[in-house]
Amino acid sequence: MGTKHHSSDLVSDNKKRRRAAFSKIDTGIEANECIKIYLVSSKDEVDSQNSFRIEPVDLNHFFEDEGKIYGYQGLKITVWLSSVSFHAYADISFESTSDGGKGITDLKTSLQNIFAENIVDGKDDFLQTFSTEQHYVKSLVSNSEGLREDTNNGCSGNSDRQLEEEPAHTEVFRVTGTGVGMLYSRLVPLVLLLVDGSNPIDVIDPRWEIYILVQKGQEDGCTRLLGFAAVYRFHKYPDTMRLRLGQILIIPPYQRKGYGARLLKTLNGIAISDNVYDLTIEEPVDSLQHVRTCIDVQRLLAFEPIHEALSPAVSQLKHENLSKKSQPHQCEPPANIVEDVRKSLKINQRQFLQCWEILIYLSLDPIDKYLDNYVTIVSNRVKADVMGKEAEGAGKRLVDIPSQFDQDMSFAMFKCAGDESNGIEKEEDQGNVEEQLRQLVDERMEQIKAVAEKVSARRS
Repeated sequence: MGTKHHSSDLVSDNKKRRRAAFSKIDTGIEANECIKIYLVSSKDEVDSQNSFRIEPVDLNHFFEDEGKIYGYQGLKITVWLSSVSFHAYADISFESTSDGGKGITDLKTSLQNIFAENIVDGKDDFLQTFSTEQHYVKSLVSNSEGLREDTNNGCSGNSDRQLEEEPAHTEVFRVTGTGVGMLYSRLVPLVLLLVDGSNPIDVIDPRWEIYILVQKGQEDGCTRLLGFAAVYRFHKYPDTMRLRLGQILIIPPYQRKGYGARLLKTLNGIAISDNVYDLTIEEPVDSLQHVRTCIDVQRLLAFEPIHEALSPAVSQLKHENLSKKSQPHQCEPPANIVEDVRKSLKINQRQFLQCWEILIYLSLDPIDKYLDNYVTIVSNRVKADVMGKEAEGAGKRLVDIPSQFDQDMSFAMFKCAGDESNGIEKEEDQGNVEEQLRQLVDERMEQIKAVAEKVSARRS
């Protein structure tokens, strides 16, 4: 016989049942999504939405666990960075914290990975730095070596007219010795935030020098730091030195105003006056390489020996059809002019070869008439750079050979020249290689045209 249950008994049974609850999984928030950084030059700009916002390269890599911040709800971090003293203050706000299985991120430690000792704990202390550190850059300048502006840059002829006009009221100073470490410790957060893939320089090494570009005559009486360059001076056997530009940065509000070019021209002048072997740049980004090449092409146009060296190459492009030649042709400069340019202008060989292509482009007038020949020499040079010297004439092909052994380990290599390669089966990805080469040539042509247009505008 069944048992009858009253409704009150059912309610009691339901209350006794245990309910399983699952805590919400903390997926974290990316640092780039919750952190904003502003560059301010006075205490009045702090907390102002009109302040200059810095767009960092990437903040995520400063935080562990794949660049995410855990344990916070409604997190907002606003960092104010002083352009006067380069101290920083972080305003952190959030709704609540809880450990969702990933712990709670230590924000202070993470921010110190970027700003180190430059970060100030209290907001009032940070605001006071605008008065206590008002003359930081000015005092820095007073203890540094001022550099005379040299617009000639080792060129003969009417070079002043061809070079860009210099930004007004700017001066460059060289910081060496113990001053390098003291200055760089304040500037390194900007390097980490704005220079992709950058690592701090070894300030203990005395061969590092920092060149600072400053602007005087401000309404508030301050001397502004507009940008800097970190340069390494190392030995070149047997008895000379080389200069290598390791880092260069113009503070964001002052970018695209000619200040980067101003610094580069100063470094060119130093390389010439110190009679170093040459000046190189470590892995320049595209924008820096563009400015550098514009400057060097203008310098070369004012270098008298270059025009005589250009004549044979330009004449050949005007009077021959290079596409019908059996061997690739690149119109390389004579060895003696490569050496003369290095000795006189301190332009290294690799950089000069890029400038040489642009000099030829500028000399072919009208360029449209000779464009096919010109693209041919650019294509030959790009192909040689990518595929090596074998691509210039002789080629190597791998051909699979049927075998009773491991098929992946059975092949033959043929070296062929000229038309002999036509009888050998091409690699499966040969079409992809040719397409990639075409893309590289197109990119190079765009770079050449951009520099040529800017240089031509300056000359007119």
